Amino acid sequence: MVSPSQKKSAVAHVVQQRLCSVRRACTYLSLPRSTYRYVPKPVTDHQEQLYQRIIALSWHHPRYGYRRIRALLAREGWTVSRKQVQRIRRREGLKVRSKPKKIPRRGVSTGLPTQAAHRHHVWTWDFIFDRTDNGGSLKMMTLLDEYSRQSLAIQVERQVTAAQVLGVLEQAMIQYGVPGYIRSDNGPEFIATKVQQWLRDNQIKAIYIDPGSPWQNGYIESFHSRFRDECLSREMLLNLREARVVIADWRQHYNRERPHSRLGYLSPEDFIQTKILTP
Repeated sequence: MVSPSQKKSAVAHVVQQRLCSVRRACTYLSLPRSTYRYVPKPVTDHQEQLYQRIIALSWHHPRYGYRRIRALLAREGWTVSRKQVQRIRRREGLKVRSKPKKIPRRGVSTGLPTQAAHRHHVWTWDFIFDRTDNGGSLKMMTLLDEYSRQSLAIQVERQVTAAQVLGVLEQAMIQYGVPGYIRSDNGPEFIATKVQQWLRDNQIKAIYIDPGSPWQNGYIESFHSRFRDECLSREMLLNLREARVVIADWRQHYNRERPHSRLGYLSPEDFIQTKILTP
């Protein structure tokens, strides 16, 4: 397929050789004369700075699509269209590779509520695993507010006990308040008698999903996907201490800066400030 630029070059060559008129050459090549006569405007310093900023953000956030890159640009004060960001990223080969589609699975939701109605209505928690570069295992407990998508805690350890689970919950409640419900799978740390009694004592209702049904805990599963894609799979974690530092930095970035599509491309903290706390 011949591109418009190639057609313009062909018309210019024919006209220069005086083989036919511009009108006839454009008609023969199906090229509008307005396209042939179009002269692109010179690139301004502002446009060049925007171009370079789009490239820099795309390299810094390789798993971000054009929507999140545009949201970051808007936060910095740039005015840019969706198509412009797409065009520049495509030209530079920065398009994010699509993930393979997963086979949809259907399950029956358990417990009520199935969806959080306000901030701290429903918290959700789970574990995600990885390894440090020296071969040691990492077990990370994550705690998320389902309504605001705010990451309330990521506890990074070699092993996590029921006592440590309660410690994370106590610290989160001191900082954020007491949730109405907490959703989890049936892991031994979550169904431990000590944990269940502690939840009852604090008047927190537990929602346990069906065994083998992680889609019923979709908020934390989605968070884990982002966590692994943007942090764990990108960073070389040499040891436990470094893992804690790197993961704490990513959690701060997630809460304060990362645009979230379900929050109108606001970060969780921006969403809380503008949509919840501001009357």
